[in-house]
This record gives sequence, C-alpha cells and structure tokens, in this order.
Amino acid sequence: PITTESVPKNVVDVGEGDCKGGSSPRSLQEGDSMRVSPSIHPQPQPARNMSVSRAMEDSCELDLVYVTERIIAVSFPSAANEENFRSNLREVAQMLKSKHGGNYLLFNLSEQRPDITKLHAKVLEFGWPDLHTPALEKICSVCKAMDTWLNADPHNVVVLHNKVSVRAVHVCSYLGVHGNRGRIGVVIAAYMHYSNISASADQALDRFAMKRFYEDKIVPIGQPSQRRYVHYFSGLLSGSIKMNNKPLFLHHVIMHGIPNFESKGAYTSPSLIGCRPFLRIYQAMQPVYTSGIYNIPGDSQASICITIEPGLLLKGDILLKCYHKKFRSPARDVIFRVQFHTCAIHDLGVVFGKEDLDEAFKDDRFPDYGKVEFVFSYGPEKIQGTDDVLALSLHPCLCPPHSQHPPTGMEHLENGPSVSVDYNTSDPLIRWDSYDNFNGHREDGMEGR
Repeated sequence: PITTESVPKNVVDVGEGDCKGGSSPRSLQEGDSMRVSPSIHPQPQPARNMSVSRAMEDSCELDLVYVTERIIAVSFPSAANEENFRSNLREVAQMLKSKHGGNYLLFNLSEQRPDITKLHAKVLEFGWPDLHTPALEKICSVCKAMDTWLNADPHNVVVLHNKVSVRAVHVCSYLGVHGNRGRIGVVIAAYMHYSNISASADQALDRFAMKRFYEDKIVPIGQPSQRRYVHYFSGLLSGSIKMNNKPLFLHHVIMHGIPNFESKGAYTSPSLIGCRPFLRIYQAMQPVYTSGIYNIPGDSQASICITIEPGLLLKGDILLKCYHKKFRSPARDVIFRVQFHTCAIHDLGVVFGKEDLDEAFKDDRFPDYGKVEFVFSYGPEKIQGTDDVLALSLHPCLCPPHSQHPPTGMEHLENGPSVSVDYNTSDPLIRWDSYDNFNGHREDGMEGR
C-alpha cells in the first residue's frame, strides 16, 4: 500500500529513481517528481514516504508529484493493462484518503471513467484529448474551481489526475522524450498566472514551485499549442492581449516546406514519392471543413495553397489538423496540428513556423523553413486582390509574420501542374473524426506517427 507521513514545509517526496543499487535516496524540493516502479523501493524519509506494490508492470511507471503542498499531480502510464491500472487507482485513492481524508478534490483531466468516481468522493470532470490544449473557457473554469476549493479550507488540496494515452506515448517516443504531463502542465501554468492576480505575498513560494515544475518538467515536452494557450490566458488576465470580437473568415491555408512522408522503395514509382496532405478544421472540437487530398510528388514545389471559397467563418477555439494519406495502406499520418483562439487573432495574415506546429516541431521530416500561413478577411466574399495576397508565399521574407496588409504587385501563386487534387472525401479514412466519443476510450487507431 501507499503510505504517507507528515511533511516539513517546502519538502516533498523521495528520490526519482536515483536510488538503484542501494544508493541513498535524495531529498526533493517542491516540484520534483517521484516516479515509482516495481524495481525501485524508496527508503523512508523525514518527508513523505511512499511505496507501491509489485503489482505494477516492469514497464509501467506512476508519477505522483507534490507540485506544492496543496497541489498534487498524478499521471498514470498508458502501458499498464486494465487490471494493473485499476490496482494503481485503488492504491492512489487509499494514499490520498489516509493523508488528506475528505479534504482533497480530484480534477480528472483525462477521459471519464466510472471507477474514478467510485474511488473518490469528490471528482470534477475536465478531460480533453491528450497532446492537445483545452478550450480557453475550460482553462478558466479549471482555475476558478481550483481557487474556490483551495480558499474554502486551508487543509484542502487539489489532485490533478492524468492518464497518458497510447498515442501520446508513441509521439513522445518518436520525439525522444520520456512521459507526457502536457495536460497537467497546462493547468499548473494557467493556475500560476491566475493565482498571481490576487495571491498574497506569502504565496510567492507556491508560485515559484509551480513555475519551476512547468519550466523543468513540461516545457521540454509540451506541444506548442499548449504553450500558446497558456500565453493567451496569461495575456488576457494581465490585459496585454486585447479581445478580438470581429468575425474572421478563413480563405486560404498556405503550406511551405511540404515534408516527404513516403520513403523510396524498390517498387515505388518516383511520381509517388512525396506527400498527400489534406486538412481537417474543427471549431470547438466539431469538424467544420475537410479539404481535398493534394497529391504532391517528392520533387514538386515546396509550397501549396488550399483555398476555401466562400470564406469559412471561424469563432472561438480552432483546431487545424493536417494529415498525410498513405500510399500503400489504408491509414493516415499526422503531419502537423495547430490550435488557436480567434479572440487573440488581430491580423488578417497569420504565420505559424515549424516551432509553432504541434508534432511537426520536432519532426525531422518537416523542414526547418516549413511554416503555415492563414489568410483571413472580415467577410465571406472573395478577397479583393487575392492574386496579390497569395503572392506573399513566393517571397515570404517580404511579409512579416503578422502582417495585416501583405505586399502587392507580385506574381500569382498557383499550385504547379504536378499537383493534383482528389475532392472525393467520402472515404471513411478521410471523414473519420478522431475526436468522436472521446469519453468512450477510443484510440486514434487509424493514425500512425
């Protein structure tokens, strides 16, 4: 069983797996994590003493972190089978009850599960898909609920619960990083800014611990859109970002630096080597647009333009996901993903570089100069001087990242003759919505890395 003892102020948990081979475990400051596996049994410490049974699989690790004395982050691995996962759930619940009694409130950031509500008396559901950012309104709701609970009683604590998805593990493995606390990191960073607005001076140490946890544990592995939304939230709180209430109509998505997602094989025609991108656009996680499939040979142009006419009205939380439809199998890869909120968009031309694109930002197949441009207007009608607007893609250095008035008088961008478009999007592979039935434990089975 997991056991806890009283803890001196500002000291939490035991070593993070450094204590193999009989070496002495080290003390951790707030924000350090305790990663528990069956091969590691930390020795008792003056701080919290925790151990778990050997029922956990050798390949599984459970992260339990006291970010501050009153904010606890628990991240369950996806590698555990259902039986072991439920065992871990029970042991964590026993530890929380023995240490905090009825003074803890669990925030479930993953999909809903009936066993979570059975094991814990107080649960709030705030789940969203792994590797993504939650809606801006949801971030605000989480922070308000945390603040209300923590201020209601000085003994109250918050538990942030996260179960890492299988896809998140695959992506993190491909990117060469261990684990994924992205969902927890978004909440910690947002609450750090939220509490900074009204917090007293004696809470400065807690804010420092949250900042340290976010910068040390989350920033290296977090997705760009997650960091973007934390920036949005902080800017809206401080007033540095002004709300945009104007309607935005999306007319063009221009992709620079098309990656080569098909390797050349002995029986592969050179004309098939390249990429077959298509777009899915979501508003509030509901699909609102699907593009045709662009067939781009490997030796083709470095940029393509996807035009939407009449313009597509977008408002609120927007997700654009670009897929590659594989040549040889009925499957699709994610090329990149980007999330933004229209309230923070004040320019009619917006550029996201490689470092701003989820999954692509550490993908060697996506060139460093790669970027995605969005061309908006305030109405659905075709933009006057569209030829001039699109010309910026031929000379991106002439158009600053957030230029509202792109330069004019340049050559019209046209997709080259080698680029063909298949507008038959009835294929289930294209229409399939990977966000359907999120709380039904559905995995992105058709998607590879």
